[in-house]
This record gives sequence, C-alpha cells and structure tokens, in this order.
Amino acid sequence: MDIDLILDTRASADEISELGQLAEAAGIRGVWVSSLLDSRDPFANLSVLARATSRLYLGPVAVNPFDMHPVRIATAYLTLNELAGGRARLVVGGGGEALEALDIQPRRRVRAVAECVDILHGAASGEEVNYDGELYCVRHLRLGWLDAPVPPVYVGASQSQMLRMAARVADGIMMSDMPPAVSARAIAALDEGLETYGRARPGFATNAFTAWHVYADGAQARQEAKRWLLLRGIFRPWLLAEFLSPDEVELVMTSRAAFITAFRKGDSEVAGVPDPVLDALVDNVTICGSLADLEKMIDKLRRYSQAGLGAISLRLYADPAESIRILGERVLPAIRDL
Repeated sequence: MDIDLILDTRASADEISELGQLAEAAGIRGVWVSSLLDSRDPFANLSVLARATSRLYLGPVAVNPFDMHPVRIATAYLTLNELAGGRARLVVGGGGEALEALDIQPRRRVRAVAECVDILHGAASGEEVNYDGELYCVRHLRLGWLDAPVPPVYVGASQSQMLRMAARVADGIMMSDMPPAVSARAIAALDEGLETYGRARPGFATNAFTAWHVYADGAQARQEAKRWLLLRGIFRPWLLAEFLSPDEVELVMTSRAAFITAFRKGDSEVAGVPDPVLDALVDNVTICGSLADLEKMIDKLRRYSQAGLGAISLRLYADPAESIRILGERVLPAIRDL
C-alpha cells in the first residue's frame, strides 16, 4: 500500500514545497492539498512543489463542479500537470463547505460529478470537445498546448451511487474518514460496479483520506483529533451506526452547532457530547495515538490495505515535518510489501 500526504493548503507555496520535498525524500508517494473556502488556490499553491520534485504525485482534493466550472477545473489541472511533467492528480467531489458558505444548492451531485469527469477526460485528450450533458455543455474546446502525459481523474466516493458512477467514468476513487470495515464494504460495492463495466482493481485506483494524529504525547494527539472532528465527515448516520448506539447517533446528529462552536474555539470538548462518544469518533474515523503505540497505528494501516485500498492519504497537522520523518523511518518500512 502506498502512503500519500494531505497538507494544509492554507500554508504558503514555499512551505508546501519544502514539506513536499521532505516527503519525496522519505519515500512518500504523493501530496494532496484540500480545496477549501479559506485556502490558497490549490492548483497555484502546488506549482512550486511541481517544479521542485521529480517523482512525487501532487494535486487538489476535492474540487467540485458547482463553484468552479469543469472547463476551468480542466485548464487549471492540466496546467499543473504540465508544470509537474505528468505527475498531477485530481479528486472531483460532489460538495464541500464552500457550497454552504456561498449558498450554492448542488443539483444532481452524481450526475454533475460524472459530467465533470467526462469533460476533464475530453479536455485532456487534446481533441476538440463538444459536450452535450444534462447539466453542462461545452462547445469547440481544444487545448492545443498539451504535451504532458494524460493525468488521471479520481472521484470522491464513499456510497453506492457515487461509487458505481466512478466505476464507470473515473480512473480511481478517494474515500474519506471511514473505518477499515466500512471501507471494505465500499470496495466490495466498487468491485461490483467495476465488473459491470469490464474494469478491475488495481488498474482502477483506490485511496482514502484519513487524519493522522500521532505524537510522542498521546494526550496531545487525542486533543488535536477531537478539535478537528467537525471536518471528519461525522454527520453521516449510516457511518455513525457502525460504532455508536442509536441514541449516540442521534446525539451527534443533533449536536452539529456544538461541534461548530468547539471547532471555532479550538476546543477539544463539545458541549453536550460526552468524552466516550468523542473518543469513539476519534478511534473510528482517525488514526490517533502515541508513538509508544505506533504499532497499533501501523496495524490499522494494514487493515486498510486488507480492505482493498491501494493507498491511504494521511492528513497531517502539528509539526508535519516530524510526522513525515516518522512515516519515512518507521511506518513505510513496515507496510512496504502490503
């Protein structure tokens, strides 16, 4: 199984480049940056790293066709790919916190993502694109300047409809914030879709976005993990039901405002939500622990591999340079043959 990193896209291009070069030297496969409302532009912010490395995959996760037109996504992505000599990667998703902030009502998410992927593939071919979709139309688009290898397009997918659509149109998927057992079921559903379209893994790439909170001080790791729970996709009842009781699921689902308040305050306590529930969330949707228990973290990575994932993308937080060192020296050697 390969290891990618997800770095803070609020960091400067120079900071991301420095960390990305450390990652390449450590044997990390790729670097992603999130596309968020308050972030630097992810395509531009990766341009320095693209020039400073030779093997590292790099790209944004996840852009969407609601706040950025698929043609504009295509030109930004293919420009980054040119700068990287064919090493760019991209995840297209069906939403994000920007949509709520901009009061954009996403219509027909699965269809919109599918048409976006179609347009991206068409643009990357270098041929003239004339596309008549149900949601998007393109007339006489031809990017005659393309000369880098054609890059893949992945879809952010965790549930059946998006997984089946991705199996038909995409080059891979990235799931997010899911325990290994849930990931295994999603991979099984993906495999059914791939078989329908005469495709299969590992030619079709599989990846998962997972938070990495691992430090010498286990208490620091857990407090950090709790502070970031709001962004861990926890408001999915079908996911919560895997490890919480019905009453606890209801409590989390009705406590969104409290999670938002805690996140904005940088607090590891959430009003009205007891620590055992917060701990269950951390233990199931993140990788969290102390360096003394690093083997447990490595075992969880092994279980993701056994679930069928070809790669996992670890979101780093405090002291990413030290996390990269630990991953390169102690984690990659333990999972290299998975």
